[in-house]
Amino acid sequence: MAEKISRRDLLKMIGVSAAAAGVAAAPLVKVFARPAGQDAVTLRFQENADDYAAVVAAFNELFPNVTIEFVNVTGVDHAEIASKILAQLAAGTPVNIGYAATEATQLYAGEGLAMPLTERALADADEMAEYFADVSPTLIEGMMYEGDLYQLPRDFNAAHIYFNKSLLEEAGFEVPGEDWTKDDFLAIAQATTGIGPDGDSFGFGWTNRLWGSWTPWFFVNDTNLLTEERAPGGEAIWSTFYADQPLAEGRGGGWRWPAPQANNPAMVEALEFVVGLTNDGLTPQVEIGGGDRLQGFFTSNKLAMTVAGGFWAGSLNNAGMEPGSFDVQYWPMWKSQRHQFGTGGAWILNGGGGEDQAWEFVKFNSQTEVMLMIPWMANASTTPVRRSMNTAEYWGQTGMENWHVFYDALDQRPDTAPIPAPVFSIEMTNIYTRFTSLATSGEMTPQAALDGMQAELEALYARNA
Repeated sequence: MAEKISRRDLLKMIGVSAAAAGVAAAPLVKVFARPAGQDAVTLRFQENADDYAAVVAAFNELFPNVTIEFVNVTGVDHAEIASKILAQLAAGTPVNIGYAATEATQLYAGEGLAMPLTERALADADEMAEYFADVSPTLIEGMMYEGDLYQLPRDFNAAHIYFNKSLLEEAGFEVPGEDWTKDDFLAIAQATTGIGPDGDSFGFGWTNRLWGSWTPWFFVNDTNLLTEERAPGGEAIWSTFYADQPLAEGRGGGWRWPAPQANNPAMVEALEFVVGLTNDGLTPQVEIGGGDRLQGFFTSNKLAMTVAGGFWAGSLNNAGMEPGSFDVQYWPMWKSQRHQFGTGGAWILNGGGGEDQAWEFVKFNSQTEVMLMIPWMANASTTPVRRSMNTAEYWGQTGMENWHVFYDALDQRPDTAPIPAPVFSIEMTNIYTRFTSLATSGEMTPQAALDGMQAELEALYARNA
C-alpha cells in the first residue's frame, strides 16, 4: 500500500468493508433534499479553497444558486483560530459556516453564535440516519452543548503514542501491546534517548497546548483539569438515532466542567512526571503550539515516541517516512487507561442568513464520498468520524499495524471523553499553557505552577459566573 491509491478505489474498498461490517455504504453523492430555493445566496465558509474546491463544485451541481466564498483562517492552535473568527465577527465580516474543534464548540454555542442543529437533524431523520449510525455517540455528545447538537462531526483525533520503529529496534524493543504501562513507557523512553544516527535522539516529545500536551497523562492518572458532569437533554438525538446502542446509554446533552481543580494531588503528580522527563533529558524543550519541530525530529530518527492522533499518519508519509516505519498504540496505563479526544465539524452562524442553504451544505459534507474529496482526508491525515471509513484499506496506505486503536479508543474505551473546553476556553487555554511553560522551563515547581493555574482559573470562573 506504499503507493497512493485513488479516492474512488479507496471508496470502493471502504464500501466493501462497510458492507462486511453490516453498515450500509453511503451512495456516492446523494441529493439529500430539493434545492432550498433558487434565490442567489452567498455563504462565507471557513475553509481552505484548495482543500474544498472539489466539494463546492459537486455541491453547486445540486445547488447552483449558492455561492461559497472561502475564508482561510490559520493559527498555532484552535484557540488562536477561534480568536480570529471572533474578531471577524466583531468587525462585521462573519463566516456563515465555520469550523470548530472541541476547543471552540461550546464557545460558539454558549455565546449564541452557532445555530442549534437538533431540530434540523430530527426533521431530516430519514436522510441523516445512515450518517449517525456510522458515527460513534461519543463524538456526537462531544458536539452538544446544554442539550442541543451544534455540529455534525467530520473528523476527530484521540491522543495516542506514535513510535519510530527504527529507534525502538535499535534499543531492543518492539511496539508494545495494548496493555502496556507507564513503567513500560519510561523504560522505552530511557532506552531510546541518546541513540540514533547521531546519538542525539530523545525518547519522547510533546508540545504545550490543550489537546495532547500533558493532558493525556492526567487523564490516565484518573483526573482532569476541570471537574466533569453531563448536561441534561439530548434524549431526542439518542432515541432517534442511537436506540438500543449500548455506547449511547447514559449520554446527556453535552459536557459541563463546573469548576477548576488544577492543583489536586493527581494533577500535581502528572505534571511532576512530565517535568521529570525533561529534567532527565528524555524530552526536548517543550514549546507552545503545533508539532512541526517534533515531526522533524521524528522523521530524522531523533525522536522515538510522541503524542499524536490519526492526523500524524498521513503527515509522516507526506514528510517522507516509509509506510511501516512507524506505528501507534493506546496511551499507556497508569491508574487508568482513559483516553482524551478532540473532534470537529462545521457550525452555522445563528441569524446570519442563508441558514437553510448552509444546512444543506453541512449535510452534503457528511457523506463518505464527499469527505474523501478532501485531500488530507483521503490520504489518512486525520481520523474520519465514520466508523466504516476506518478500515485496513484506508489506514493501510500508512503501513501501520495498530491503526485500529484510533476508532477503538471510542468503541473499546467507553470512558474516552473530550478535552475540557468550556465557553471561556480561549482564556482557559492561555492560562493552562502559560503555567505549563513555567513548570517545564523550571521557573516554577509543578506544585507552584498548578497553584497559580488554579488561582487564575478560579478568577476566570468567577468572572463568567
